[in-house]
Amino acid sequence: MPSPDDFVNDIERMKQDFKKAMRFIVPGIGVLILVGFLLTSYYTVEPDEEAVVIRFGAYHTTAQPGLHFKLPFGVDEVIKVKTRQVLQAEFGYRTRDTQGRRSEYSKRDYKDESLMLTGDLNVADVEWAVQYQIADPFKFIFQTSEPVRNIRDVSESIMRRVVGDRSVGQILTTGRVEINDEAKVLMQEVFERYDMGVMIVSVRLQDVNPPDRVKPSFNEVNAAKQEQETVINQAEEQYNKIIPEARGKAEQSISEAEGFAERVVNRALGDVQRFEALLKEYQRAPTITRKRMYLETMENIFKDFKNLTLVDPDIKGLLPVYKGLDSMGKGSNK
Repeated sequence: MPSPDDFVNDIERMKQDFKKAMRFIVPGIGVLILVGFLLTSYYTVEPDEEAVVIRFGAYHTTAQPGLHFKLPFGVDEVIKVKTRQVLQAEFGYRTRDTQGRRSEYSKRDYKDESLMLTGDLNVADVEWAVQYQIADPFKFIFQTSEPVRNIRDVSESIMRRVVGDRSVGQILTTGRVEINDEAKVLMQEVFERYDMGVMIVSVRLQDVNPPDRVKPSFNEVNAAKQEQETVINQAEEQYNKIIPEARGKAEQSISEAEGFAERVVNRALGDVQRFEALLKEYQRAPTITRKRMYLETMENIFKDFKNLTLVDPDIKGLLPVYKGLDSMGKGSNK
């Protein structure tokens, strides 16, 4: 059996070994603490992110992209949010990235999202997408417990409201842009009212169709409407061709009539002025003026005659003037 002295010696030896071990353990613990301090005292925010810093369980600040320092050992908790990316919520269909090469389109089992009742009591299969950004990461994380679920619920509610205010014809044809714009405005109003920190980028209708059961009948109606529009367009084309031409002819006739009227009026005014001038001359010298008027009149009458013979009524007979023989040897007179 070991003696008491051996027991005391063993204890002393254990003390010496412990002191030697502590020489390495204490510096090691200090190094570990220092390394932990360094590793947990900073964080990096990527260019497309913002970071929400939580200190002792309460909101502290929002950090922008870059290198930042924080209280180590879990005192400050950092939650990074992709605020620069445009996120998309899809309704009535889904797109999946297949091995990063292409997007695969799928619309199975989403009829509960896409089937809607229109304003004219028809049913339409409406597929749309909502693109949004996280405007305030703190509100996005802490204002609601399920922000993505809330975004989908609000978007679906607003789209059903907008579609329910329009006819199926508007939704399928001319009203798509108007629906996109109105839905975007209404969704943004709801998100701002609930202070969710979300900004709507765009709302886009993707594919709008009638339900499969009524699609053949709907296609027939659509074809009839297209034929109607074709006939209307042809009639408008004829209208635009004939009416402007008729208006042009009418304007031309009016212009010619106005020009003729102006010429007649101007000629009459000239005749009046000439008559008034002649009247003044006649009043000054009646005999001379009357003779001049007679001579001018006779000159105007006879100026176009080539051969003219004036005969004095007192002469009883006329003798022809012989001017020569013609080719037959007969005389000719003029």
